[in-house]
Amino acid sequence: MGIRAIVVDTAGTTTDLNFIKETLFPYSANALSEFLAANQSNVLVDNCICDVRDIALEPDASLERVVEILQQWIAEDRKATPLKTLQGLIWKQGYAKGEFTGHIYPDFIDAIDAIKSQNVRLYSFSSGSAEAQQLLFSHSDAGDLTPKFDGHFDTRTGNKLFKQAYCNIINTISLAPKQVLFISDVVEELKAAQEAGMRTLQMVRDDEQRTAEHPQITSFAELSLS
Repeated sequence: MGIRAIVVDTAGTTTDLNFIKETLFPYSANALSEFLAANQSNVLVDNCICDVRDIALEPDASLERVVEILQQWIAEDRKATPLKTLQGLIWKQGYAKGEFTGHIYPDFIDAIDAIKSQNVRLYSFSSGSAEAQQLLFSHSDAGDLTPKFDGHFDTRTGNKLFKQAYCNIINTISLAPKQVLFISDVVEELKAAQEAGMRTLQMVRDDEQRTAEHPQITSFAELSLS
């Protein structure tokens, strides 16, 4: 059964993790206070603020306290949906102002057309929001890559460390599990995808990276769909 779709992780796979940690995270942390104060009446932002209070078990937390909680979550790289949603909104402003472009590894950029030429669908799956992924790829170093993608999945699909998230992706794209290849640098994510029946491929861009018993590549130039 041939591969009909590829699902790629972002940080560490298509994108340098340092760009996430050293550019995007600090930008969102610094902008949080001003952004929430200016946009708290927005329904989506207000819902995120309420969700933060619920998750933190601080229903009466002030806006200043919510900012503190969110900044702590950023420092911890917490995979909380309201944080990721707010970060996506803040990054949208940064991209629009031209304060940074989205880092994408050149080998992935070069591989996209080859993937699409084989009539294979392309999706991304990240703990960052789907909107943040769209921003990353639409404002990439190589321009707008979003027309090459068939969709983006985030934590609303499920936790990347659990089988159910990958089952949900399979159901959404309506393919057999073995027709879907998941590429990630994270062993636990690959294990969860494998448990859901997907094919797996580990991206190993660092010699010190932890690996497991999955097929490996060090660049998308090594990707073979045969």
